[in-house]
Amino acid sequence: MAASAIHAQWAGRSPSWVHPLACAPDIARLTATHLDPDLPIIERCLAGDQAAWEQLVKNHVRRIYGLCYRFTGNDSDAEDLTQEVFLRVFRSLKTFRAGEGTFLVWLHRLARNLLIDHYRRSRADRATESLESELATLEQRPGPDSRADGALAGREAGELLQSALRKLSPELREAVILRDLENMEYREIAAVLRIPEGTVKSRISRGRAELARVLRRMKVQA
Repeated sequence: MAASAIHAQWAGRSPSWVHPLACAPDIARLTATHLDPDLPIIERCLAGDQAAWEQLVKNHVRRIYGLCYRFTGNDSDAEDLTQEVFLRVFRSLKTFRAGEGTFLVWLHRLARNLLIDHYRRSRADRATESLESELATLEQRPGPDSRADGALAGREAGELLQSALRKLSPELREAVILRDLENMEYREIAAVLRIPEGTVKSRISRGRAELARVLRRMKVQA
């Protein structure tokens, strides 16, 4: 089932808890400053607008499905996890605080927390890799919507890239993936990883250089 099909399953749902909340005026004020493109939709969701909820899912389902797919490498698991992510959004959107960061960062953290739970539930079936090592590879598997560099297009090249990413240290790997595959802004990556923006830029620069060296070695050996 594709991400679009997952969105279709959510069409027509209306959260029973949705009602105007005390935080809505704060969100409205931030909307006026254009700090977060999702804020107008979130404000409508909190006011009980069913169409706004469907639009919120539609806007982000492909990104979340891709993240879950890269973590599991399995379509069925990715679909189930994507559904669970949006169930959590469905239940906890009222806890989102616009002044503490963008909705995208909040959503990404929520998804990562769910993937951590998924890992812990299934760790008996996994290799003996540490949790820290496994989490560092959340986004490493190329999903169906990933946009690779032209020189790395195609299935074989995607597998080559995945193999090369695994050779990077966890902190460099995650920074490169969030920037170059997830297309996140530096400030968003800093918020997700909870590190300074300067550290993010340093890790990305080092990660790209190391990835280029690894790819050159792999191509020579091939």
